[in-house]
Amino acid sequence: MKPKILKTEAEYSTALAKVESLMDANPDSKQEEELELWSLLVERYEQEHHPIDFPDPIEAIRFRMEQEGLRQKDLAKYFPGKNRVSEVLNHKRPLSLGMIRSLHNGLGIPAHVLLQECTA
Repeated sequence: MKPKILKTEAEYSTALAKVESLMDANPDSKQEEELELWSLLVERYEQEHHPIDFPDPIEAIRFRMEQEGLRQKDLAKYFPGKNRVSEVLNHKRPLSLGMIRSLHNGLGIPAHVLLQECTA
């Protein structure tokens, strides 16, 4: 198959196999360029046909807490009061703009994730 815009799942599967074979081959500049081209085609198809939604903001906070080994009390410095942490994590209070800024700056959680509507 020659490189082209992927339009079907069959073409997508073939392109994935091509990417895999190029990744396993001994690298040379021609193969690296071909790998880059196929990767871009696969990425474009995935963005169009298999989009990944942003996570729920509260789940993103919980995930970062797990990554960093943080407990609820460790988040108090990012919220205007100790009780706010519990209220937010239990979906009883929405994140304010100030909380979003603080969590973004302090924990590195992307702002666009924190700005999403909570699903719970």
